[in-house]
Amino acid sequence: MSLLKVIFPNKRKIVIGMIHFPPLPSAPMYDDEKGINYLKNVVEKDLIALQDGGIDGVMFCNENDRPYNFEADFATVATMSSIIGSLLDKIKVPFGIDVLWDPKAALAIAKATGAKFIREIVTGVFVSDMGLWNTKVGELYRYRRLIDADDIAVFFNISAEFAYNLDRRPLEVIAKSTVFSSLADVILVSGPMTGAPPTPDMVKRVKEEVDVPVFVNTGFNEKNAEEMFKFADGAIVGTSLKYDGITWNQVDPERVRSLMNKVNNIRG
Repeated sequence: MSLLKVIFPNKRKIVIGMIHFPPLPSAPMYDDEKGINYLKNVVEKDLIALQDGGIDGVMFCNENDRPYNFEADFATVATMSSIIGSLLDKIKVPFGIDVLWDPKAALAIAKATGAKFIREIVTGVFVSDMGLWNTKVGELYRYRRLIDADDIAVFFNISAEFAYNLDRRPLEVIAKSTVFSSLADVILVSGPMTGAPPTPDMVKRVKEEVDVPVFVNTGFNEKNAEEMFKFADGAIVGTSLKYDGITWNQVDPERVRSLMNKVNNIRG
């Protein structure tokens, strides 16, 4: 049985909502006057809005820590772990972790907090806004074994936002190769940046070539849900659930309810 079925038993067309932390300590835009309690209040409010709207799962992410780094520092890991840990009694759905762009940090936080999955770029070499980006999936999986985290699913984003993959093989070939060589639990297909969707054809081509779940990773919304779910097994959604559809705003409970009503109709 796949880890995804263990995490989301009896669920199909899974929707995971993003909880974006405000800028964390050490990030250039961190607001020291507002402090850590402000971060916790924002995260808790988004968590409640997503859960009340019927979301299947949530994922915590340091999306606001621009400009991004390839290696998270101690303050990022400590602050995210502390705040998520303080909210465990309020988390009612399976949850995951994403640390941009450091999968080992995400795995460490997941292990510390009881998260069930992580998302990151873990394979490939990219030219990106952050510079040359070279991944080390072998190191990640050895670390996963070292900290006894084999029950934490790894969601592989194979088409990175803000980046150009130097591997010019077709996306579906990359996906098939990644599942075979790197033991992906879930394959994610992204558009060019946060909030921008991949094409349905991209999702279709990948789905036809792999035997693991395939999720839409960016740009999923109420308008394209039916088309995307013709091929995708699930979606990770952030921007379209925010007030006014702006990534940096907080989650709008009405947008969550509206999307999940649409998804439930698709599920039948």
